[in-house]
Amino acid sequence: MPVITLPDGSEKPFDAPVSIHEVALSIGPGLAKAALAGRVDGTLVDTSHIIEKDAELAIITGRDDDGLEVIRHSCAHLMAQAVQQLFPTAQVTIGPVVEDGFYYDFAYERPFTPEDLEAIEKKMAEIAKADLAVERSLMSRADAVALFEGMGEKYKVELLESIPSEEDLSFYKQGDFLDLCRGPHIPSTGKSGSFKLTKVAGAYWRGDSRNDMLQRIYGTAWADKKALKAYLHRLEEAEKRDHRKLGKRLDLFHTQEEAPGMVFWHPKGWQIWQIIEQYIREVQNANGYLEIKTPQLVDMSLWEASGHADKFGDDMFSVNTDNRLYAIKPMNCPCHVQVYNQGLKSYRELPLRLAEFGSCHRNEPSGTLQGTMRVRAFVQDDAHIFCAEEQIHSEVITFIDILKEVYRDFGFDEIIIKLSTRPEQRVGSDEVWDKSEATLAQALDAKGLEYEILPGEGAFYGPKIEFSLKDCLGRVWQCGTMQVDFSMPGRLDAQYVAEDGSRQEPVMLHRAMLGSFERFIGILIEQFAGEMPPWLAPVQAVVMNITDSQADYCLDAINTLNSKGFRVESDLRNEKIGFKIREHTMQKVPYLLVVGDREVENGQIAVRARNGDDLGVMSVDEFSELLTGSIEKKGRTG
Repeated sequence: MPVITLPDGSEKPFDAPVSIHEVALSIGPGLAKAALAGRVDGTLVDTSHIIEKDAELAIITGRDDDGLEVIRHSCAHLMAQAVQQLFPTAQVTIGPVVEDGFYYDFAYERPFTPEDLEAIEKKMAEIAKADLAVERSLMSRADAVALFEGMGEKYKVELLESIPSEEDLSFYKQGDFLDLCRGPHIPSTGKSGSFKLTKVAGAYWRGDSRNDMLQRIYGTAWADKKALKAYLHRLEEAEKRDHRKLGKRLDLFHTQEEAPGMVFWHPKGWQIWQIIEQYIREVQNANGYLEIKTPQLVDMSLWEASGHADKFGDDMFSVNTDNRLYAIKPMNCPCHVQVYNQGLKSYRELPLRLAEFGSCHRNEPSGTLQGTMRVRAFVQDDAHIFCAEEQIHSEVITFIDILKEVYRDFGFDEIIIKLSTRPEQRVGSDEVWDKSEATLAQALDAKGLEYEILPGEGAFYGPKIEFSLKDCLGRVWQCGTMQVDFSMPGRLDAQYVAEDGSRQEPVMLHRAMLGSFERFIGILIEQFAGEMPPWLAPVQAVVMNITDSQADYCLDAINTLNSKGFRVESDLRNEKIGFKIREHTMQKVPYLLVVGDREVENGQIAVRARNGDDLGVMSVDEFSELLTGSIEKKGRTG
């Protein structure tokens, strides 16, 4: 008879096979009520699962990540049931869990409206309140196909045909709703937690544009109302910070259909860009990088030699002219090798660090394009370090140190690190990959950094460290990379003369700090809600007069400040001062400088911060010192 070992190491013997629910009940009625699923010997299963032999068991509740996933997956089924009750001709397809929620794809004759979503959510609540039992069953393939064909569910039939024949077909039933699913699910609909439908979008069946267009309804689900409320608040904050809306309102950039996935930068947005570019340039110059510039169009033969045409070809733009096929470069790596190859290098010249603000183009699917976050044309703060094998360790460690300081300057103190290892499709031997992965892991270990391993997520030519930033809303953005590449230099005939006179292939380290400028600026806009710290603000201060009599004094103040290298503008319009202050506050200008008769008489300016703080009256030189201090701090919080 089974002996159940619980997570705390305690053992509970039973004299007969026992369900997870029964185990939970034997511990306490509160746990039995809260139990959503169980993990038996590492496998997540329903609470109805029968344990027949000795096993390790963790009982899963809404407080666990696994429990939250079960709630969300069950809510997808709950939504599908509600949809079919309200819209009987709607066909159900798939409904997986996604980050913070779930979705389900439906085939229906007309678009779902916001009113439909309200009705669906209300129906979900009714089904949840009914507390219908959720029951698992198995069915033969022939019976399942016959069942769904009889129901007119052609998409489910297609799914059944794609499932390997050796797999059991499990189904979950709640009330009159039956769905194909591996599970596990909550024991009854009353344990659906707190949920909210968020939006509807188009989605191709199985993600293939050649297939039918379906309607995807998204929702979020949490263990309780408090967690749901907190999440909806975060969504509201994210909406306020949307870089696309702020980019338009602050006159930073725009996109348009005539150039999909490409950004039109306006003067203020381009000012931010230039500040960031110059900052990165100074960092790179200070750390031994040499800046280069390489062509946009390069013969396809180079990309074939590097391996990009084979592994990356579908994402490349190309142009055919003069009977030659050119690729518009999707990345800078092969071109940097060409610069390296000009003249035979000695071991004494290594490491050679070549950097480029390289313009790249990639044929991203139109449905994925989003403001500056996902684009087809972008610029990378890209660099490649050509070095000997024994230099890799120190170069990676140095880069990590540089990166941490750069991110701090932009106001990011929390860095999430992941090590991505060999993908299934790759170039180079297993021996080389072993060596590359070990080198990166050793560098991270030497710095005492915590990191997660992502199996199979490396580039086709080498493993990589990914550096991600967590913003003020807890969102994670992958930005920096460090990749070890033993393959490309050899493929492109890169060599150096070693100390013993032999010809050796250099190792190539691919690294970026910000990633693409477009995306990073979008991240910054959302991180600061458009309130760029003074060092990044396109306009650092605006000088405003109260009446025309102060205009000349204002212009003198502006000239003084601009001569010191500050970005200061005037507002001498014949408008009320309150109106001017509100307008420039809305434009997120860091400092608002007001001049009236008293300020002119005393040779001063009245200084306000954009958050409304009155910083007092001071001389222009005193304000210069204040602004200099703010700029020097950059985006650092401490």
